[in-house]
Amino acid sequence: MKYSASKSDSGVMNTIIGKDTVFNGTLDVKGAVRVDGTVKGKIICTDTVTVGVSGYVEADVEGQAVVIAGKVVGNLNASERLELQAKSDIEGDIKTKSLVVEQGAIFSGSCHMKDGQSKFGFLPPEKEEDTIQEQTVEKERVEN
Repeated sequence: MKYSASKSDSGVMNTIIGKDTVFNGTLDVKGAVRVDGTVKGKIICTDTVTVGVSGYVEADVEGQAVVIAGKVVGNLNASERLELQAKSDIEGDIKTKSLVVEQGAIFSGSCHMKDGQSKFGFLPPEKEEDTIQEQTVEKERVEN
């Protein structure tokens, strides 16, 4: 089963899977989605995917931002930001640009951070060639 919710990307929560709802299949949402029930299959979202405390997702999840407070068994791919809240339990791999993990979150899997360079101005690790060249220049300066 495939379900598509249509609405422009405005950041408004336009699809909610309620607490006692069970959905099997591909959930393809234009806009934001919140899962408080059970979803098995796949979730594809153009905005934010939120899994509430009572939410259980057995699926791969793709979205711009992903916020997990419940249980997820599957891979998570957030193009911008992924947040694992204190009571979350995740079994799967993560891909994201920005990751927030609150104390108490449980995560079993691997994490790949896109755009691996820090935007905080920290110095990148020195290359071995640069270090050797600096040592040579320093040695020549001392000898002269």
